[in-house]
Amino acid sequence: MSSLFICLASLGFLMYVAYRGFSVILFAPIAALGAVLLTDPSMVAPAYSGIFMDKMVSLLKLYFPVFMLGAVFGKLIEVSGFARAIVSAISRVFGSSYSITCIVVVGGVLTYGGVSLFVVVFAIYPFAAELFRQNDIPKRLIPATIALGAFTFTMDSLPGSPQIQNIIPTSFFGTDSYAAPVLGIIGSIFVAGCGLIYLEWRRRTLMAAGEGYGTGHTNEPSHVHDQALVSPWIAILPLLIVGIGNKLILELILSSYGAGNQVLVTFRPDYPGVPQEVTKMAAIWAVEGALTLVILATVVLAFSRIKYVFTESTKVAVSGSLLAGLNTASEYGFGAVIAALPGFKMVADSLSHIENPLINLALSVNILAGITGSSSGGLSLTLGALGDQFIAMAHQYGIPAEVMHRVASISAGGMDTLPHNGAIITLMAVTGLTHRQSYGDIFVLTIFKTLAAFVVIAVFYLTGWV
Repeated sequence: MSSLFICLASLGFLMYVAYRGFSVILFAPIAALGAVLLTDPSMVAPAYSGIFMDKMVSLLKLYFPVFMLGAVFGKLIEVSGFARAIVSAISRVFGSSYSITCIVVVGGVLTYGGVSLFVVVFAIYPFAAELFRQNDIPKRLIPATIALGAFTFTMDSLPGSPQIQNIIPTSFFGTDSYAAPVLGIIGSIFVAGCGLIYLEWRRRTLMAAGEGYGTGHTNEPSHVHDQALVSPWIAILPLLIVGIGNKLILELILSSYGAGNQVLVTFRPDYPGVPQEVTKMAAIWAVEGALTLVILATVVLAFSRIKYVFTESTKVAVSGSLLAGLNTASEYGFGAVIAALPGFKMVADSLSHIENPLINLALSVNILAGITGSSSGGLSLTLGALGDQFIAMAHQYGIPAEVMHRVASISAGGMDTLPHNGAIITLMAVTGLTHRQSYGDIFVLTIFKTLAAFVVIAVFYLTGWV
């Protein structure tokens, strides 16, 4: 029992410091190694080098280019005036009453189109800031608005989502990304509907109390009101290029190398070469290629507008991407250390005794995702350790594999968005807000998202729909 308390205390400490606004880059290793110290003091240094730093660096190795290119793209969208052009067009069509809905829809379209969640944060923030500023909506609602569009229903609920949270279950249950489409759509409607109703209620309440966008914010997008508005049809091209380019480049990579092929990186006979698995890296390469393409396209489309600010703007963007990347990587290292401790295994083992396979699966994925602060991490750990058991239970109770897939996928995006989650910390850093200012609204969305898995389970048992 003491080992379980150590894990929970470490998690609670990290959540507390994250909420208080302290740097997770500093405190994630302190929290992780504090738990190791209380478990086995002799393992502190080996755990730091062999687990924490290894996992931290492995995440940066894979995703830092995505962070950096995404930040540059978002900054160019801002300084080019494209954000203001699209916001003005949206305001003319829908009016200020639908500002939150517009940002949620744009974020959802990009995420469902295959754009990385982190890239969506960088790309959407300038649009959201401009739209909220024009309509005097409190800025502290921006993180929850972006999170609803990018981190919830399009990430793992909608059938066909290309996000990793919807792909991981396919290898365990023998399904595809469109598994249980009816249940997926019902779960998406539940989350999106509840989220929009709540955020609109918050907007009206805060504005009625006299709170507007506010002043003195940090990381505020630049004002470009001295420039004439760009045509919204031109301004929206970069967003289309990201989504379409990601799909086309992925298909090009797979067709060029061949699915499942391993590439040996070597340039001369005496060099041993470095192996690369194409299927594991193709999606990341595609995102990087699409972002490179859209940055070049934005420079061409808005050259006269950004040529004098390109150097300074990209410096700011790269600096921001370093902070966002290190925040997320530190969280990943923390989760890896906690997952290696005896207390973590106690949690996993206790969850395995729940008899109903769907309830068991939903609780297991939610809790492990919450502990690790990662939806994909919690999902991978759960299915990796208990996948065979879930499959056997599904056969025993006559539950289709597609339903197991959808419940697992939806559950991954539930309790993962606790204060220490890397994506949430990145979102706060990009928007220039703190947990104290904005996390309360995100937590309400976390409750809706956690409940969605159990709503889907109830609908399946009541109707038999898949």
